[in-house]
Amino acid sequence: MKLGVVVPVELGVAGDPDRMLEFARAAESLGFDEISAVEHAVVIGDTGSEYPYSPTGKSHLPDDCPLPDPLELLSFVAGATSTLGLATGVLVLPNHNPVVLAKRLATLDRLSGGRLRICLGMGWMREEVEACGGDFERRGKMADEAVAVMRALWSGGADGVGFDGEYYRFARAYSYPKPVRESGVPLYIGGHSKAAARRAGRLGNGFQPLGLGGDDLDAAVALMRSAASDAGRDPAEVALVLGHVLPRMDESKIDWANSLGSDRILLSASRRATTFEAVLDEMAECSARLGLS
Repeated sequence: MKLGVVVPVELGVAGDPDRMLEFARAAESLGFDEISAVEHAVVIGDTGSEYPYSPTGKSHLPDDCPLPDPLELLSFVAGATSTLGLATGVLVLPNHNPVVLAKRLATLDRLSGGRLRICLGMGWMREEVEACGGDFERRGKMADEAVAVMRALWSGGADGVGFDGEYYRFARAYSYPKPVRESGVPLYIGGHSKAAARRAGRLGNGFQPLGLGGDDLDAAVALMRSAASDAGRDPAEVALVLGHVLPRMDESKIDWANSLGSDRILLSASRRATTFEAVLDEMAECSARLGLS
């Protein structure tokens, strides 16, 4: 079972270079497999968009919470670590041009020695997507095409590669360096909606259900696997990432994840960890319980 740790952005860690490096090095030395960074290119105050992961419809993060670009953040961390996996959860795909994003991801993957895993989301904040020049209503269809664009650029060889889609078109394009893995950077799909589950089954390397538990989680996983079968894929080839909190993580949670067919759990600090030192303590205690290091 792979175990990752989510960067505790609400404590300002991601915007503090010394603490960010301390967090990443602690994760690596304690035996965790990866860290995961979130993205918001911009936060809109008094947004009219409903936050889907809270009963109140409002995010618990303040508008001025430091949220560095996750790829820049992971690049910074990559140079100070050697084995730690580098992940996003999630990268808001509609905020990005896929041709540029393909180059950024391939570069980071190559320079980090193939440590990158990307979880893509469609974005819940309409105003953010529109501020970045995206089309909120068509973001799903555009995202499907964007994934195809990135994979085409990564697989293109000596003759270049062309793409003729509804939203993106180019001929004989060359994009180097390539990712370390011939199959490209793993692209997972994250979200809580039925559309996210279907998209993961159709084209994702993995599925990361967000904010779901119990019957809702079971239904999302079943829908993802059904969509994979409908697309002619082996559902077992679509990895499943689950979430939990550090203080409650034990062997029984690994058994639970295994029962759902998951091979990776992303762990967050508890709400009781209101200081950076408390987060590090929760990480150390979890590592000791599970014998990670």
